[in-house]
Amino acid sequence: MGSYVQAEDEVPVYESGAEALQKLQEKWKSTAAPFPAMYSSVLGGIVLDPAMMVLPIDDHMVHRGHGVFDTAMLLDGHLYELDPHLDRFLRSAAKAKVGTPFPRDALRSILVQMTAASGCRKGSIRYWLSSGPGDFLLSSSGCPTPAFYAVVIPSDYDQCRHGVKAVTTSVPMKPPLFATSKNVNYLPNVLSIMDAEERGAFASVWVDEQGYVAEGPMVNVAFVTPAGELVLPDFDKILSGCTAKRLLALAPRLVDAGLLTGVGTKHITVDEAKTSLEMAFVGSGLPVLPVVEWDGKPIGEGKVGKLMLALSDLLWEDMKSGPDRVAVPYK
Repeated sequence: MGSYVQAEDEVPVYESGAEALQKLQEKWKSTAAPFPAMYSSVLGGIVLDPAMMVLPIDDHMVHRGHGVFDTAMLLDGHLYELDPHLDRFLRSAAKAKVGTPFPRDALRSILVQMTAASGCRKGSIRYWLSSGPGDFLLSSSGCPTPAFYAVVIPSDYDQCRHGVKAVTTSVPMKPPLFATSKNVNYLPNVLSIMDAEERGAFASVWVDEQGYVAEGPMVNVAFVTPAGELVLPDFDKILSGCTAKRLLALAPRLVDAGLLTGVGTKHITVDEAKTSLEMAFVGSGLPVLPVVEWDGKPIGEGKVGKLMLALSDLLWEDMKSGPDRVAVPYK
């Protein structure tokens, strides 16, 4: 998107905002806008022009990582589990000592209005709280007010019914203080997913110092044990996934149907986990992605199992017609 600058080239100087905006708009002129709407509390409104979807460079989330974020899926013009995600968002902000420029109901209203303005009916929204712009120091005491940003991300996603490979990563996992909040310090997550991709896998799995399975770089992990129980690792040292918690709430239906023997969370060792009949990554955009191979060894029969597909069906139906859906008031 940028132009190559030779050492002897004179770098342009844009003296006015109008000149800079013109250059930004030229950048997007021949490209379909990837994001139909963004909200910025710095601008005080929703913008539809991708050239204006920018953050101040002195924002402490940009240069110090002092910020938190969360998401919500958008399906058939409805935001799924917006409120549980928004609640976690504010818990993360409290842990990170990041304030908010608006009360919770105003944040929620902004997100719904932004989604409506986008016209997008399938994809996701992502939103951030930052300690805000101010200076380039470490402390956020020089930031006059926190900032709130959000964006709509179109995506034609569907249920994941294929199987993928996983690997155990050597990238150190975050300590619980950081792992249990959804903050923007994602370098371990980025390195972890890159590690997996370089080894031909979809994603990696973190294992803690005691040998217990933790989570993936952007997902929780679920197992069906040889006894037929659905088990997820305890959330005491990892992020409490909203989709994972919803899965735990819906899965007893399969117990009632005689397909599972139980549902719960516990500390599970790698050795135990690798004897599972089935395994899956669990996250908002999946919502259940079967894992058929881990560290080069098959999980169960090495193919997608019926139980993870049944759990995926439960979550997908909940996303399409469940009780926790917010209708977007499109014009």
